[in-house]
Amino acid sequence: MTDSTREIVILGATGSIGRSTLDVVRASVGQMRIAALTAHRQFDLLCQQAAEFQVPTVIATDPLAAKAFDWSRLPRTTELKIGPEHVATAVSPPQIDTVVTAVVGRAGLEGTWAAVQAGKRVALANKEALVVAGSLMMAQARTANALILPVDSEHSAIFQALRCGRREDLQRIILTASGGPFRRHTQEQLEQVTVAEALAHPTWQMGPKITIDSATMTNKALEIIEARWLFDLAPDQIEVVVHPQSIVHSLVEYVDGSVVAQMSPPDMRLPIQYALTYPARTVGPARKLQWQQPFTLEFEPPDEDRFPALRLGKEVAAAGGTTGAVFNAANETAVAAFLAGRIRLPQIAAACRAVLETHHFEPHPTLSQLLELDSWGRKETERWIGA
Repeated sequence: MTDSTREIVILGATGSIGRSTLDVVRASVGQMRIAALTAHRQFDLLCQQAAEFQVPTVIATDPLAAKAFDWSRLPRTTELKIGPEHVATAVSPPQIDTVVTAVVGRAGLEGTWAAVQAGKRVALANKEALVVAGSLMMAQARTANALILPVDSEHSAIFQALRCGRREDLQRIILTASGGPFRRHTQEQLEQVTVAEALAHPTWQMGPKITIDSATMTNKALEIIEARWLFDLAPDQIEVVVHPQSIVHSLVEYVDGSVVAQMSPPDMRLPIQYALTYPARTVGPARKLQWQQPFTLEFEPPDEDRFPALRLGKEVAAAGGTTGAVFNAANETAVAAFLAGRIRLPQIAAACRAVLETHHFEPHPTLSQLLELDSWGRKETERWIGA
């Protein structure tokens, strides 16, 4: 280990992004060190990770599950802390350089906020933090001199392509979408989609919530909102194109008509590594394109009638204020209901629309107001589902 070793905290270490981040750390040959890991319930895997990486501290954020777990496999040199209140303490010490926020959903907001408030380099995989509180989060980042670097493959691609031109010459950004498993389905076929079918993504291996979001294209709606705040864009500067091969991860168009694309195989380890090493590029574990073999790239406009979440995402990005918090709360609740077999796939977007239209809009909310609306949005969505 050297003085230049990057000290990293991973929030959500046992999820797909957390595991991919550890692949990057593993390949860094001592240039990165894990200072702390958090997990909500996958404590067996957390103990394995702590042992392999000699992690000083792990945090179990679900107290009930943690108290019922046998922690005898946790290394004696690793300190165990139980409860989400320890996350802010873990990300704050001055020796911590980078915080990877890989918790899925609104649950990752507080950890991301704490890391930003502490002025850290934040490798952001928790898009919901910006969906819920984008304006406040970016303002806090400017105040604390925090650096937010996107880990989502689409936003990492935009971030990289924006390095190729002057900001004043930017025309628009184009987020690519795989289209999910149902891009050719009719509306009638979408009504009959099963949970197992929706969880079978054709390109990416992700957790269940994100996979369902991809199936409804809500994931792209959330990315529209995230991009609006992350890159300080006007809503009409953000477009979406369906690209089923998932090789072009997004594009940036400049005023002269030149379009810059970032391309690579679908492998999350590349955008994660770029966020951890920026501005440097280093050899890593991500797969490379095989230029000796033929491949085809397809692009087509999305169908907002069959996938109405996209239209919702544009509306929320334009409105700002409290709409992101309500949209995200409604979507998380509706996705859980679909996974439980309580509603059909198209009802997810319908629930989001209904709850958004009934909430009291506030253009300049505080963080506490957003958290209150998150709770309200979940209850209102449950009421809609049960009606």
